[in-house]
Amino acid sequence: MPGLGGISMWQLLIILVIVILIFGTKRLKTLGGDLGGALKSFRKAMDDKDAQEEKKIEPSNKDATFEEHKEKESSSK
Repeated sequence: MPGLGGISMWQLLIILVIVILIFGTKRLKTLGGDLGGALKSFRKAMDDKDAQEEKKIEPSNKDATFEEHKEKESSSK
């Protein structure tokens, strides 16, 4: 039964054992933690960016209709 890209499960296990022997479990644990922290901060930054873009799109007066907002913009020009 092929795994990822034609690599069998046994080959993946052998690669995993070699990586653990080279780097050690402690270094892999810290590497995994660092990678998780980086992904978490990346997601937070993307969410913050989306929230800022939504604030820019929303009209300043929430009670005003779209037409009123458009009239205010055209009268200010």
